[in-house]
Amino acid sequence: MSSLFVFPGQGAQQPGMLHRLPQNTVVEACLKEASEMLGEDVLQLDSAQSLASTRGVQLCLLIAGVAGSRLLLQQAPAPDYVAGLSIGAYPAAVVAGALAFSDALRLVSLRGELMQQAYPQGYGMTAIIGLDLATVEGLLAQVHSAQTPVYLANINADNQVVIAGSDAAMKAVAELARVRGAGLAKRLAVSVPSHCPLLAQPAEVLAQAFAQVPLQVPVLGYLSGSRARPIRTVEPLRDDLAYNMCRVVDWRGTVQSAYERGVRLHIELPPGAVLTGLARRVFEQGTAIAFDGARLDTLQALLREEGVEP
Repeated sequence: MSSLFVFPGQGAQQPGMLHRLPQNTVVEACLKEASEMLGEDVLQLDSAQSLASTRGVQLCLLIAGVAGSRLLLQQAPAPDYVAGLSIGAYPAAVVAGALAFSDALRLVSLRGELMQQAYPQGYGMTAIIGLDLATVEGLLAQVHSAQTPVYLANINADNQVVIAGSDAAMKAVAELARVRGAGLAKRLAVSVPSHCPLLAQPAEVLAQAFAQVPLQVPVLGYLSGSRARPIRTVEPLRDDLAYNMCRVVDWRGTVQSAYERGVRLHIELPPGAVLTGLARRVFEQGTAIAFDGARLDTLQALLREEGVEP
């Protein structure tokens, strides 16, 4: 049986999230490394003001994921697989040994700036809960146009998807969704239209920066959140990381793929526990647990237990 670390995407951020990481020399070293690399005190990034920027959010998610993982792995075996939702793919690649933390910091800083500059206002993402994928795709087809762009962005679960586009288009789809019986149509704390063709141009610029960065073959199983399958070689991994901002996230498929590969321990790195709730719908057997709210020694014991061959 196998284990999986998962890393959340934008929308999971919380003010003070870096300050709430456990006080430990491993965490402190990670924060110091990030501050020196970026030339700024990263503990200033988790303020409510900083988290209003895409760059601040994405850097916080990267740093929290890497710091939490390093702390866990100080006294526990590495997981068999890693996977990240959107920006979560970057800490996943770092933990998998494929991307240096210093390079990830530079790339994520650029990624956030590119996304923010492309759509400084008037766009975002909306979660729709309670309708199946086919129904939501039908609603998107009704609303989408050159003037009111709106796209499928995330497939999170059988009855939970996220759409991305202009404010007016998302509002129109949300109203139609409620008429069709959606339990919830909620604007997310994301200020850019991620995971759709609207971000194709920023992704091309990021890919150019990626071309200058050395990557390594992952030493852990790296599951792509876009393709919902493992990526084992460098160039497909480079493509996955650079372009995931403009590709649909198939998180439902990614978690299902992990389960089918024998994963029975799913640990969500900070912040939050949204992915843990989604995983419990798939994990009929095994354990889905979040770093936040759990004891460190409990998580480490679970990893050691899962690493023992039956």
